[in-house]
Amino acid sequence: MPRTVVIGGSGHIGSYLVPNLVAAGHEVINVVRGESKPYRSSRTWESVRTEIADRTAEETAGRFGDHIASMKPDVVVDMICFTQDSAMQLAEALKGKISHLIHIGTIWVHGYSVQTPTRESDARAPFGDYGVQKSQIEDYLLGLARRGDLPATVVRPGHIVGPGWAPLNPQGHFNPDVFRTIRDGKKLAIPNFGLETVHHVHAEDVAQVVFKSIQNWGAANGEAFNAVSPAALTLRGYAEAMFAFFGHAPNIEFMPFEAWKGTVSADEAQATWEHIARSPSHSIEKAQRLLGYTPFYSSLDAVKQSVSTLLA
Repeated sequence: MPRTVVIGGSGHIGSYLVPNLVAAGHEVINVVRGESKPYRSSRTWESVRTEIADRTAEETAGRFGDHIASMKPDVVVDMICFTQDSAMQLAEALKGKISHLIHIGTIWVHGYSVQTPTRESDARAPFGDYGVQKSQIEDYLLGLARRGDLPATVVRPGHIVGPGWAPLNPQGHFNPDVFRTIRDGKKLAIPNFGLETVHHVHAEDVAQVVFKSIQNWGAANGEAFNAVSPAALTLRGYAEAMFAFFGHAPNIEFMPFEAWKGTVSADEAQATWEHIARSPSHSIEKAQRLLGYTPFYSSLDAVKQSVSTLLA
């Protein structure tokens, strides 16, 4: 029975991944900062061991990696690593001791796209601290794997959605009031011509890519995989589909970004800029070909499920 340690396993992805691992015969240890509960209840969690660890404090003391290694895992899935220093401390402690490390990265490692759908092999130009740090982590871990120092895979989710989360909305930020505006048939302002793109993914589909990476070690080792829905959405198309979902004709107006940002808060305007400046649209061909990835949800299906739960 393989022993799999999932760091941050009570989150959205882990809530789908951990039960799948248990059902497949893994002994699972869920490492969490506090007594957090998974987003989806399941009897399989009764067989999951929980370890409490304050990653920030333990990394500062230089012992987090050793703590994970002391659990003697075969596989480690790291959901919550955001800096190269953090990745290095864990990886150095695990060298020669595990069969597979899976890191949850992000499609933001690509920055803006030159051509779409963007493939994992396309040149990257990350910007912003989050995207740059994740890109550095990816280079570091896959470099270790390709040199034979540590088997590793990077899974790159898009904009994660699922029950319990407010989805990235058709204005490009996370305020759920946008969906109430659409539900009520009121006018929605969208920046520019609404042709920038966002690329959602259901948490269950990210868990699928992680699970299939574990199952297909030979194909996954040393590789990065986009974990997104089959197709991105334009902001305009997304808004129109959500108006239709609530039984309304589209009630949309378009505004230049500089004018539009005055209609929302500064934080919302910044979040929208972060998303439309990248306008992600990513390919899943590699994950389909090497792992047999078959998304359960389109972007709209995933969002509709989330919004239905949210409004309920």
